[in-house]
Amino acid sequence: MLLERIYDEDLAQASYLIGCQRSGEAVVVDPRRDIGAYLDLAGKHGMRIVAVTETHIHADYLSGTRELAAHTGATAYVSDEGGPDWTYGAGFDTAVRMKHGHQITLGNVTLEAVHTPGHTPEHLSFLITDGAQTNEPGYMLTGDFVFVGDVGRPDLLDEAAGGVDTRFAGAHALFASLRDHFLTLPDYVQVLPAHGSGSACGKALGAIAASTVGYERRFSWWGSYLANDDEQGFVEALLSDQPDAHAYFARMKTQNRVGPAVIGELPTLSEYTTAELLVALAEDRVIFVDTRHHSQVHEGTVARSLNVPGEAKAATYGSWVYDPETEFRPLVLLADSRAAAERIRDHLIRVGIDNVQGFITTIEGLSLVRPKTVAPDRLGQIDRALLLDVRNRTEFAAGHIPGADQMSGGRVMWHTDGLPETGTIVTYCQSGVRNSVTASALRRAGYDIAELEGSYAAWSALPDATRPAA
Repeated sequence: MLLERIYDEDLAQASYLIGCQRSGEAVVVDPRRDIGAYLDLAGKHGMRIVAVTETHIHADYLSGTRELAAHTGATAYVSDEGGPDWTYGAGFDTAVRMKHGHQITLGNVTLEAVHTPGHTPEHLSFLITDGAQTNEPGYMLTGDFVFVGDVGRPDLLDEAAGGVDTRFAGAHALFASLRDHFLTLPDYVQVLPAHGSGSACGKALGAIAASTVGYERRFSWWGSYLANDDEQGFVEALLSDQPDAHAYFARMKTQNRVGPAVIGELPTLSEYTTAELLVALAEDRVIFVDTRHHSQVHEGTVARSLNVPGEAKAATYGSWVYDPETEFRPLVLLADSRAAAERIRDHLIRVGIDNVQGFITTIEGLSLVRPKTVAPDRLGQIDRALLLDVRNRTEFAAGHIPGADQMSGGRVMWHTDGLPETGTIVTYCQSGVRNSVTASALRRAGYDIAELEGSYAAWSALPDATRPAA
């Protein structure tokens, strides 16, 4: 048996390729939408991708199940659990619908679907058996059910998908899934989750790639609640102190349920000259995306540009500032090369931002402006309408600048009704990265923004005698 983990640091998301080396057949579980990594990996091992599936209707990225099935001719498999409100839509009409106990067989290898509701009602996990070695499962792909050190949060349907108090039923269902379908497994069964540290799908995810049933039973925060059959204590602990859910999650939920559009072969990106980009910007036909670090952006950037720094977190930050359902102007990226621009485009495709049109390799010759900033020791001297902390609410609770309001960067552009229409808004995060991303989108929307230089870290480092109170 072959089992490979493909990890996306941007979204802290894991997908898996499992194959039988005897038959040369493979299945991909929880693929993202830029499918090159799976095709390359299968080719490296001389395998054919004949099946593709997912653990549930994802909220944090756009599923690549349809994309990969269309490209390879593989059979798609999706959950048929959870009731009519959680049935996959028309985009999955040709997919096999799986109930609890359904098996996908690839030569000697078997994946058995286990209905593990809680994070979502339709959620499936997969028990993997290597038939060449044993007739007992040795691995469980847990999706967003069990993470290393944590479990999937059941409140995302309320936080991002318009649900009303679904978190309570989800939390109780999660307790039952742990009791009935996880802790009944042998301690040696390896746990392979769909997310790692940094994902918003849980609150205490570990950075280690895998765990075991026995380790989670003994050392996870929730293990003692299950051992003592303390369901109410588990529910209360699970629902407390969850981080903010990004607003784009609602769009992902809807599109993943209906069926994400299949992209197929991507168009060639246009390389803009300075003159061409100046005309396109003047005519408001494109949006310029400055991909540099915020310290460079503050030295001068294109007016009304979006700051989506680098390749590492382009999907995360792009989804904060660009909504493809309301904004139709194509994007032009600042990138060192065509290859770099294509990598950034791949990241954006993962969250359904499909209209990257081109790139330019320099800002030389473009009209530049310096974003407004304010030094931490002068914060008390600026006339402002709002001091806005764009960190997560758990960070805000741990310490913030007195007088600040909190709204995380992943939610601001969907809740501008909570912002003053006139006056200066001073924004900050922890070190400045998230602040620059959010501030760029607010400026583009017409708000008067001043970024706090060095953000909360710089303000906190001031001597008490010089630190402004607000």
